[in-house]
Amino acid sequence: MRTHNEEARKAKKIDIMKRSFACYAENGFSSVGIKAIAKACDCSVATLYLYFDNLDDLIVQSTEYCMSKVEDEFMAKAPTDVEDMWRFIDEIPYWTAKTHGKKYRLMYQVYTHPKYREYGQKFFEGVDKRYTEYAKSLEPKIGIPHEKIIPLIFILIRACVHYALFEDEFYLKSQIESLKETIELFIAKYSPKSGSGTVTE
Repeated sequence: MRTHNEEARKAKKIDIMKRSFACYAENGFSSVGIKAIAKACDCSVATLYLYFDNLDDLIVQSTEYCMSKVEDEFMAKAPTDVEDMWRFIDEIPYWTAKTHGKKYRLMYQVYTHPKYREYGQKFFEGVDKRYTEYAKSLEPKIGIPHEKIIPLIFILIRACVHYALFEDEFYLKSQIESLKETIELFIAKYSPKSGSGTVTE
């Protein structure tokens, strides 16, 4: 059983990660120093070092934590059947860009930096596993083999992230159109009796 102090320490660490990540996302990865982070977290620099080994440790842990929460929010909106799939595909790119665009931009700044690239690789290995499990759970609900669902999920994610980064409407619409056409083909092939697999614009 966790003691009160352990719970308080965990809550404080989470609060620091959220605030520091938000500060970086708002101001840019390379233009924020440790003093600015401490101010954003409403604590002293010394307090930061009670929870993290150094600034790199803070950046890595806050990025992993906050982006995992973004992923949780994304998955909470994920469809559980064919009927809801079209709504999800149409709405999620715009919701993602509006809600988490700055976070995605920061994530790519961090995980493409040579110093943190290995942490990005580990993070996305976890993402791959979680999306695979989701695809497996979706298979019996829509009748499409999860091996076919997995690449479709990544096409959608890539389109969402690209749009969040650059707001490239042409790229987004071309990806979504191809994704919908592929899903319809799979529905016709694997779930011929599913009924409503028609895309509506």
